Amino acid sequence: MKHLKCNIAALACAFVALLSQSCKEKAATGAAGNYKTITASPSACVLEKEYTATLRGVQSVEVRPQVSGTITKICVSEGAHVKRGQTMFIIDQEPYRASLRAAEADVSSARAAVASAQLELEGKRQLRRSGVVADYDVSQAQCTLDEQLAALRNAEAKLAAARTDLSYTEVKSPADGVIGMINYRLGALVSSSIDEPLTTVADVSSVHAYFSVTESEAQRLVADHGSLDKAIATLPSVKLRLGSGEELSAEGTVDAVSGNVDEATGSVAMRTTFANPSRILFSGGSATIVIPYKYTNRIIIPQEATYEIQDKKFVYRVIDGKTKSTEITVEPLSDGKRYVVNDGLKKGDVIVAEGAGLLSDGMEIKVKK
Repeated sequence: MKHLKCNIAALACAFVALLSQSCKEKAATGAAGNYKTITASPSACVLEKEYTATLRGVQSVEVRPQVSGTITKICVSEGAHVKRGQTMFIIDQEPYRASLRAAEADVSSARAAVASAQLELEGKRQLRRSGVVADYDVSQAQCTLDEQLAALRNAEAKLAAARTDLSYTEVKSPADGVIGMINYRLGALVSSSIDEPLTTVADVSSVHAYFSVTESEAQRLVADHGSLDKAIATLPSVKLRLGSGEELSAEGTVDAVSGNVDEATGSVAMRTTFANPSRILFSGGSATIVIPYKYTNRIIIPQEATYEIQDKKFVYRVIDGKTKSTEITVEPLSDGKRYVVNDGLKKGDVIVAEGAGLLSDGMEIKVKK
């Protein structure tokens, strides 16, 4: 029985020893694992940077009444095309017609008063030449005429204002474009102080896309081109990706850059313009601006070939079959997949292309076939 127990114990020890040896062999194999490598070589690439954009028609105008009253007629439909000066709404005109008639009567009365004052002045002058009245009487008649002339001018001004107010009862389109939603219906009482506009008119034949870049990106843009004007003139055409994921067939151009930095966000606003003949873009909508940046004769590496320590980027070069940690500097711009190397690598350097975060200095590696 004792011999049996000893045999079992011996077998258990042998099994543990074999298992331990197997694990060591596996660990040694893992330390010298297979890794994909690439050889640094200058090439050309295009990196695309995406920015969220807000769309606006080249002209988008709120339509508001300039006089008070009830809407008696709506002459347009929502979503319709209108021309500048086309009548869209009519506000009750009767009170304004009455005011116009009263103003016309006031002007007629004032003209009659002026005519009477002129006759009075002429009579006083004749009497003065005959010595019947004094100079004072002539001066008094002149003052009366001046007063009546001033009253006439005041009445004419009121008449012009009454005509203008009557014309404002026809609310006209301020621009060519497409009508938005109509916020008020027949019989609604409106005025120049209403909270919401009657509607909006947007010219969407072309659309502006507004987006923002960081202050450092804007500064780099100016530094690369020498001036803001040169940067705008030489920037590449940009693409617009819609919310559906489709890209607009027509490309746009960056045609304006704000001269101010938003203090709240630290960003600089930019604008691009896209032709919109089919009206696929809507004013007030959102999309994504895609700007291509072209690089030539530069070393390009995948981001998965790098690792970071305290905001510094490193790669593992392969020297005599072993890893060597090497710090690199890269362009600030990245498409999330690749880096453009500025310094730290040269043509012919071999680096580990993936899994850099799993390696350490001096590891032996095998090149993955």
